[in-house]
Amino acid sequence: MILQAVLDCLDFWSILLFVFIFLLMADILKNRNPPNYPPGPWSLPFLGNIFTDLESKTMMKLAEKYGNVFSLRKGSEKMVFVTGYKMMKEALVTQGQNLVDRPDIPLFNKVFKGIGLISSNGHMWKKHRRFAGTHFKNFGEGKKTMELFIQQECVFLCQAMEDEQGGYFNPMVMLHNAVSNVICTLVFGHRYDYSDAKFQNLLRLDNECIYLCSSARVQLYNLWPRLFDYLPGPHQTIFSNYDQITTFLKEEIAKHKKDWDPSDPRDFIDAYFGEMDKMAADSEAGFTTESLLISTLDLFEAGTESSATTLRWGLLFMMKYPEIQKKVQAEIDRVIGQARQPCMADRPNMPYTDAVIHETQRIADILPLGFPKMTSNDSTLGGYFIPKGTSITAILTSVLKDKCEWETPNTFNPGHFLDSQGQFRRRDAFYPFSAGNSLPFHLLN
Repeated sequence: MILQAVLDCLDFWSILLFVFIFLLMADILKNRNPPNYPPGPWSLPFLGNIFTDLESKTMMKLAEKYGNVFSLRKGSEKMVFVTGYKMMKEALVTQGQNLVDRPDIPLFNKVFKGIGLISSNGHMWKKHRRFAGTHFKNFGEGKKTMELFIQQECVFLCQAMEDEQGGYFNPMVMLHNAVSNVICTLVFGHRYDYSDAKFQNLLRLDNECIYLCSSARVQLYNLWPRLFDYLPGPHQTIFSNYDQITTFLKEEIAKHKKDWDPSDPRDFIDAYFGEMDKMAADSEAGFTTESLLISTLDLFEAGTESSATTLRWGLLFMMKYPEIQKKVQAEIDRVIGQARQPCMADRPNMPYTDAVIHETQRIADILPLGFPKMTSNDSTLGGYFIPKGTSITAILTSVLKDKCEWETPNTFNPGHFLDSQGQFRRRDAFYPFSAGNSLPFHLLN
């Protein structure tokens, strides 16, 4: 009896060992790299480099060890990272036509459904990109322009700050309110009062989503989405928040549909309705009500967070460097004075202020890692072979602080954007929001 039990146990453990070895070999064969693939740290079976933090400092250390093109693996997803201005330009500009698609990221796909302005690919992405770019460039012809929307919102923002009566306050909420209202005016055709509880809750939900998306537990969802769909965690909070946000957006879209006048588009939603009719015969372009919903979400998020964060950093730098603040104020007083608001026509006459704004975006490093893109064909990058379908991510920190491109890369220095005559000069390595064939969100920032 005892011998039989021992044999039974050996059979069980033998089978278990065989299954483990089989799965291990299958994982190794499935995830083995092709010849001349970018180097990277050793990866664990099944898990890959799941414990490697994607924070920019970690990425920079890996670049120092493995070079300007290196690789990681999360589960079965292979990712290539590029650092430095020259390598990023080669990847995103020179080979930009090979990097127009987005990789499959389960968390984002569940929320954004692979449609809209940012997450779509191919023909749908091209048509939506062209529509959005044309709409925002031509928006306001004969009507209120984006500049006027910004000027009007500045009045509300300054009044809200004056209401604090010189006391201590956190400007974060006010700045998010102001920037979001500019986007809301463009997309919805109206703004929200800073005391509007529904609007404040919308901003709170969105900020919470952005914060949670960087957590390690959320990254695990991208590895095993089918498993984590049934487990509690921060990813469930993200999905719940986005459900509430999209409910809010659906209400706005429904209101627009009721009184839509095709001959007089008031905002982005009205213009999209017109494009839906115009592109009805082209189903692959994806101009549908659902895509409109996701597109409005794209604009709300992409247009708000980057601009509001830039303003917060700008305030911080002006407090930290009072001598720079004095020069900016002197230029404002000389060019604009105290009797009117600034306008875009003032920009050529304010090179120092322009340089300070650009330097704020450079040194603040608002978007350390660009949004991943995916190769549509086999290609070569930095002498390495990159297979079709590989995720490519530019480490923008390495570009904005490239020692070969900036005189004092780690110092706040507006002189980076000024020539010897004190006039504004553009810098080739200034890419705060990535490069290449991406949606022109600079129109919103």
